[in-house]
Amino acid sequence: MTVTTREILPTPLDYAGLDRTELTERILEQKAQRNAVILGHNYQRVEILEVSDFLGDSLALSQEAADTEADTIVFCGVHFMAETAKVLSPEKTVLMPDPRAGCPMADFVTGQALRNLQAKHPDAVTVAYVNSSAEVKAHSDICCTSSNAVEVVETIPEDRTIIFVPDRNLAAYVQDKTGRDNIVAWDGYCYVHDDLVLEELDRARKKHPGALVVIHPEAREDLLAEADEITSTGGMVRMAADHDALILGTERGLVDQLRERYPEKTLVPLSGAAVCGNMKMNTLSKLAWCLDHGRHEVTLDEEIRCRAERALRRMLEVSGGWTAPTAEQEELELAGVRPKGCGCA
Repeated sequence: MTVTTREILPTPLDYAGLDRTELTERILEQKAQRNAVILGHNYQRVEILEVSDFLGDSLALSQEAADTEADTIVFCGVHFMAETAKVLSPEKTVLMPDPRAGCPMADFVTGQALRNLQAKHPDAVTVAYVNSSAEVKAHSDICCTSSNAVEVVETIPEDRTIIFVPDRNLAAYVQDKTGRDNIVAWDGYCYVHDDLVLEELDRARKKHPGALVVIHPEAREDLLAEADEITSTGGMVRMAADHDALILGTERGLVDQLRERYPEKTLVPLSGAAVCGNMKMNTLSKLAWCLDHGRHEVTLDEEIRCRAERALRRMLEVSGGWTAPTAEQEELELAGVRPKGCGCA
């Protein structure tokens, strides 16, 4: 049993009554005692990111954690991300501060629903965006990220039908870039990116005429057509290091994070309302409670885990697997971040 010098309180609500300093001290104390690593997705609250060991995109974070000697992974993100961490680190305990933090886009498709579609296209290759459950990954042939989706699809023979789940917008982007006319896209989407509208972009451009427009490929085609650059959140982080003025079409949390890092730069959210409420369910008090109580643990059926890992590993083979971070990427990490990392995002 974990030993602590502080009283363990019964509920997250009890922790919500503690001040930020005590919560941080509890988190750091229990992290050391549990030999834990805390992962903070780019869309998390700033106070979560400040106590995280690694910051970044979901898959890169899981790879970072797998490459550590930690016994416990605490994933401050949403459920499919914690599942991915478990897929790649089956020997580690994976915890979530709030198990209700899910992803509406991932929830658009289930394993059974995917199998039903596959029965209609028995010769199709199924590509699962990493923003999907472990069960969906397990019933897929290969995974992809927003960064390498085009590259993954280009490895598939042109005469093979492709089932692409669950993001219709990323599927449309891939179809445009590859010229493939045989992609069967699942009708799912990220509500944060899908709700971005041209009127908001027009207003941002008028206020900041010299700024580059950078939009996430989960956005709709009409928005992507107006972008100067289309890239993942990891790509946006790298672009912020190189450019003085950007309009960023993604979740507001990333923009807030970058503004703190580069206060002298003009980094503008395309929409101030682009907030993922699911990501924001994680709080500092829930994180402290999670570590004190060793909850909530994410578990997977071993057959599902192995099959999901196979689809992920196939993707990593296409994209070159893990790579060491550049000096610039290391500089972007907080002071407590371990020096080794992953460039796959």
